[in-house]
Amino acid sequence: MTIELEVNGGWLTVCELSELIPGRGVAALLPDGSQAAVFVDRGGRPYAIGNRDPFTGAQVLARGLVGAVTGRPFVASPLLKQRFDLESGRCLDDDAVAVRTYPVRTAVPSPA
Repeated sequence: MTIELEVNGGWLTVCELSELIPGRGVAALLPDGSQAAVFVDRGGRPYAIGNRDPFTGAQVLARGLVGAVTGRPFVASPLLKQRFDLESGRCLDDDAVAVRTYPVRTAVPSPA
């Protein structure tokens, strides 16, 4: 199975699901030069948000710590520790800030 992000109206294959470790992120370079941080939870559900930390401008959210609060998955920036909801992109520590989210799916690759 592969992880795919919806980018510019189409689906972009990022990696194999088996390459992701629950609770750890990976950064993906997108066709427009931006980056996405891709995660999978222990249940195998994938998430994708922008990799850029809006508080510092650094591309580091894929390296953040994954957790949950009141059942909502989040990643905490490794720099200043602000938490971002993996479903909505909303910063849990500052309602005025959010990161981009990407529709994400798992897919079975078509035979070659």
